[in-house]
Amino acid sequence: MNMLLLTNEDVEQILDMSTCLEALETGYRDLSENNATHRPRSGLIVASAPSQEFSDAHFHFGSMEGASRTIGTFAIRMKSDINYTDNGRLKKYCVEPGTYCGLVMIFSIFNGEPLAIMPDGIIQHMRVGGTAGLGAKYLANPDSSVAGIIGSGGMARTFLWAFKEVLPIETAKVFSPTEANRKSFAVEMTDKLGIDVIAVDNIEELIKGSDVVATCTDAGEAVVHDPGLINEGVYLTDNTPSEWGHNIIEKADVLVRLSWANVQFPEPGTTRVGGEYLYVAGQTDELSRIPQPKTAIPIGVDYWPHLADVISGDFKGRTSTNEVVYFNNHGSQGLQFATVGGRVFQIAKEKGIGKEIPTEWFLQDIRD
Repeated sequence: MNMLLLTNEDVEQILDMSTCLEALETGYRDLSENNATHRPRSGLIVASAPSQEFSDAHFHFGSMEGASRTIGTFAIRMKSDINYTDNGRLKKYCVEPGTYCGLVMIFSIFNGEPLAIMPDGIIQHMRVGGTAGLGAKYLANPDSSVAGIIGSGGMARTFLWAFKEVLPIETAKVFSPTEANRKSFAVEMTDKLGIDVIAVDNIEELIKGSDVVATCTDAGEAVVHDPGLINEGVYLTDNTPSEWGHNIIEKADVLVRLSWANVQFPEPGTTRVGGEYLYVAGQTDELSRIPQPKTAIPIGVDYWPHLADVISGDFKGRTSTNEVVYFNNHGSQGLQFATVGGRVFQIAKEKGIGKEIPTEWFLQDIRD
């Protein structure tokens, strides 16, 4: 028996958006039928990691897990970071600024066998764009032809790609604060998707006439504030839960969330840091220097129906073409890594992609 060790380059040649969406939909259909499960993200902090440059640097570990019976895999995604603030923005690295460590391990749910190890980079962008697209498949108007993308980074690319897979998108508009970035995005995605992608100069111009609009930024506060901008029948979604102003969310006729995102209630030994309960080690003065991100979860989101409820038919979702739908694109991350990572492993195995390493390295004859 051999495990597969895959690189981001391996994953990129295997994983297109169609494959990603198919895997995600399988997982969420499993979830709607009680044939999948996931554990919300949990994290651990050790305060005051040694740093001469950043006074609030601290070790931050996060993990999330999930499993799908149909695909037959379980996954754990693990991130090991040093977090710090620089000019008021939360940043992170592993080893040194500019490098990161995120790993996905895939296991068989049939015999427990470790199947693969891969980095999370490509899967991370694909699965977030994919869930926004899956939401659009079930909640946007089926004739939606104009997409608006606020942001021009990696997530923006996968969001638009996913929308094009599930809807008859003919035109897209993109806005980001840096003119060169939005123009570069427009050229690249026009070529990639075969549609007209237009760089616009402001958010107002982007939203006007768009059938689906996604915020794809790393903003810690709202980037859209005016509910008067919102068109009838539009599908709205996000990359971070703070990007849409509360007054815009309140205007929506239909509110749906993807699933549970983080541990919801304090467990013994946890401390609330921003919007999460985390296991924390550190002295009082050290902990006082840890950034406290604003809690930006939309008001009432704990009571919104989940995407699995829409897929199962337990919640109707959109019932008319003029309803405004807001889809909170967060949660069930572990399930996404189990389904998308599981399919990546299966395709890699079929195509002989990746480096084989002995499974016996990860097995032992000592019972725990």
